[in-house]
Amino acid sequence: VQLQASGGGLVQTGGSLRLSCAASGRTFSDLAMAWFRQAPGKEREFVADITWGGRLNYADYVKGRFTISRDNAKNTVYLQMNSLKSEDTAVYYCAARRGYGSSRSAEYDYWGQGTQVTVSS
Repeated sequence: VQLQASGGGLVQTGGSLRLSCAASGRTFSDLAMAWFRQAPGKEREFVADITWGGRLNYADYVKGRFTISRDNAKNTVYLQMNSLKSEDTAVYYCAARRGYGSSRSAEYDYWGQGTQVTVSS
């Protein structure tokens, strides 16, 4: 599976961005998809995941602000980010695994290249 993330950029505090991750190489609907992020000097952390059936899971620090979704016809997963804060600044990675979703990065088999999100005050 190849994953290509896009949509990052520079945005002011309180603004919005939508990240996209296009998948190829395997039946997309078999995959659970997730977003992780990594800020400078910090470990990679879970943001959200969505199963092939559409079950959602969010990290507490993004609940109510971020929305993960998927379009199986387009082999794409999205992350809509609203009310962005400076602490959301990070490189965002999409990931995929067969089976159920997980918040543990070690359980994901496939990773995209990352897209930078910078939130300025």
